[in-house]
Formats: sequence, structure tokens, C-alpha cells
Amino acid sequence: MRDSFAVWTWRGEHHSCALGQVWGPRQHPLLIEKTPLASRCYSHAKVETDEEFDARWVTYFSKPDIDAWELKKGMNTLIGYDLVPEPKILDSALRACRRLNDLASAIRILEAVKDKSGPHKDIYPYLIQELQPTLIELGISTPEDLGMDKL
Repeated sequence: MRDSFAVWTWRGEHHSCALGQVWGPRQHPLLIEKTPLASRCYSHAKVETDEEFDARWVTYFSKPDIDAWELKKGMNTLIGYDLVPEPKILDSALRACRRLNDLASAIRILEAVKDKSGPHKDIYPYLIQELQPTLIELGISTPEDLGMDKL
């Protein structure tokens, strides 16, 4: 085996690393003694600040022509991040639910945020406290008001 590269076969395909010779199928063992190490993985993308992140999601949910699919897709993506959304993002998402007359999605957003808060018992009450004026204005009940926390 050569020192500067590794070659392997998989289901009859030819594979080689940089500057390597390509051998035919089944001419080289599947297990390799030397494998090339990964090279640097640097991203040239701009790092988004917390304020830019929040503004992007507030803008997304504030679109006047947002539909139910976009609302659910946005919330699914947002909940997939390793964070609990800021109250201003949740405010714009709840207002989008109101524009769509989708009370079920509004309550599910609150449920998802409660679940996302996990073992940190002070996060969800803080969010409800911050969202209380919006909830009253839009006529949205919390899952606790509806007795859903006792199920």
C-alpha cells in the first residue's frame, strides 16, 4: 500500500484520494491501514448575531401573506434549533396564527415552547409573562388555562 493516499472499493466502484492511482474493482482490500485525515473545515459564511436571528424570524412570521404551511414549517424549523425562541419571535408567530384564524397552532406553539424549556422551570413562566399582553389581545388561552397540563 502506498503511503501518501488510500484507495478503496465499494460494490465495484473505483475510489481514490488525491494523487492516488485508481485500481480496478476488488483488487484492493476493503479495510484500509492508512486513511487520509480530514483537512480543515472552515466556513466562509457570515456568523449571524442573536439580534439578526431574532429579526429574521420576526420578519418571517410577520409576512402578511403567510399561509398555514409556512407557519408550521417555520415553527418546526425554529423548534428544531438548540434554543428557546425569544418572546418577540413567539409574539409574531402568535399574531400569524391569529391572521390565519388558527387557534390550534397558537396553542401548539405554546406547548412546544413549554416542552422546549425542558427542565428549566423558570423559562416557560417568563415567556408566558412576557406574552401575556399579546395572549389577552388575541384571545389565546394558555394550555394551563385550558387544563391541558393535567392530561
